[in-house]
Amino acid sequence: MRSVVVGFGGALPQKCIKNDELPESLNTSDEWISQRTGIKQRYVISEGESTSTLATEAAKDALRFARISPNDVDLIVVGTTTGDYTFPATACLVQKNLDITNGCPAFDVSAACSGFIYALDVADSFIRMGKAKQALVIGADSFSKILDWNDRSSCVLFGDGAGAVVLKAEENTDKGIQYCKIYADGSYSDFLTTTGGVATTQHAGVVTMRGREVFKFAVEKFCSSFQELLESNDLTIDDVDLIVPHQANVRILNKFVDVLKIDPKKIVVTIDAHSNTSAATIPLALNKIKDSIGTNKNVVLLSMGAGFTWGATLVRM
Repeated sequence: MRSVVVGFGGALPQKCIKNDELPESLNTSDEWISQRTGIKQRYVISEGESTSTLATEAAKDALRFARISPNDVDLIVVGTTTGDYTFPATACLVQKNLDITNGCPAFDVSAACSGFIYALDVADSFIRMGKAKQALVIGADSFSKILDWNDRSSCVLFGDGAGAVVLKAEENTDKGIQYCKIYADGSYSDFLTTTGGVATTQHAGVVTMRGREVFKFAVEKFCSSFQELLESNDLTIDDVDLIVPHQANVRILNKFVDVLKIDPKKIVVTIDAHSNTSAATIPLALNKIKDSIGTNKNVVLLSMGAGFTWGATLVRM
């Protein structure tokens, strides 16, 4: 039994802020941000929008692509760290918004920027065990709500968005998720974190990060998890058609390419248009390239997020 990706979807807020539209108080510029991050703009939620509304629109988009009715979905997993509420889960709000009344399990996975890969692994496990046949997997975040908009080192990096895929159980196929491995090392938990939380300050706080350490760790884990994926599946870099990494900083992607001598044409880059949308970056990127992926392609997904968490997935489209 394999989990085959049959639907892609994405959603972005209506409001787009280009680099040269950021507040003058940040003392920055389009050139400064572009050279250091690769980011040209970011989308941020406005009144009437939230993580759950973005997740719902991405889900609708993916279900339309897959030509699957919402009530045929029997599992909903959302990767997010910026849910609308402490509870209920964003997945339950999506279930409500889609009018899914079949009682299927719906829950969130919290792994920061690795949330989508974590959610994908959980959904794939459900399908492999025969506990689900058609799963909706979403990565959605609204990081604009937990940014210090006076901190140039962090606020220019993030944006809001949601992406989704539909997984369908299929037997006797060489397509679908071939491999998924997720990791975590909590000893780095204070390197990328927020200044608050429900049980500490009763407020979400704002993002703080040790930029150099995060950069170094991300490159290292992109490389090591990718190499482990190749070895575990008896593949070489030449066997991989596309690599969709978490979009945190274009310099991380460039360093990853340089270290492993990867053809840059294999790397999908969307950070210029979306910025870092946390758990949404990978599914948003997949949605952007869905019409050009083709069939019988080996696609690798790589993530790294606060925790530290990271993961690698091999999907045959």
